[in-house]
Amino acid sequence: MTFSIRTHDSWGVVPVGDFQTLEEARQVFTALCHDPWYKADGTVKGVELVRSSPAGNGERLEWFSFQ
Repeated sequence: MTFSIRTHDSWGVVPVGDFQTLEEARQVFTALCHDPWYKADGTVKGVELVRSSPAGNGERLEWFSFQ
């Protein structure tokens, strides 16, 4: 099982990366939530942490909104 981080912006969903452990993914998720560029950019609406699934959709574990 892998974990993915995606951002949501004005153009859609952008994959940031895939991680083998939940701990790794949470560290990156937290860093992005506190990143000054993401906060100030204005076009990035949010970031999500997803448990990947073979079907492709995955299950959202966490969500953070910049708006």
